[in-house]
Parts: sequence; C-alpha cells; structure tokens
Amino acid sequence: MRTTIEITDEQRSKLLEAAAKRGEKGFSTIIQEALDCYFEAGADRRERVERGIRVLGTLAEPAADRLEKDVRQLRRSWR
Repeated sequence: MRTTIEITDEQRSKLLEAAAKRGEKGFSTIIQEALDCYFEAGADRRERVERGIRVLGTLAEPAADRLEKDVRQLRRSWR
C-alpha cells in the first residue's frame, strides 16, 4: 500500500544510504522492517507489563517489607 509520510532530509538521506548498501533502489523495505520492529516492541512491552502484574502479591510479607524499605533508601540516595 502506498502512503505519504513526512521525514527530515537527514532521515531520507540515511534511508537511501542504507538501502543502497543493501542493493535496493528505495527504502520501502527498511520502513516496513522498522514498523515491524516498532509493533513487536510494543507487543513485547505489553507482555512484560502483563507478566509483572501477574506476580503482584507473590512476595511474602517480610520480603515485601524489606524490598519496600530498600527502594525507599535507594530513592533517598538519588537526590
């Protein structure tokens, strides 16, 4: 499918250079690959968040208290 996107001159130059190194005339394939990576990264991020949510409440109370104390101490040292 053809579409129009706006990119900077520098981005276009880099895309054409990358395409030429691959022996391609245009940069459509590179854009398609970049979009695939972008969408996969979003799916990976969602999966990591969902896995994190599933472990909520899995620490025993003393371990959770210790972790909370350590995090607070670390945050104080960041300032």
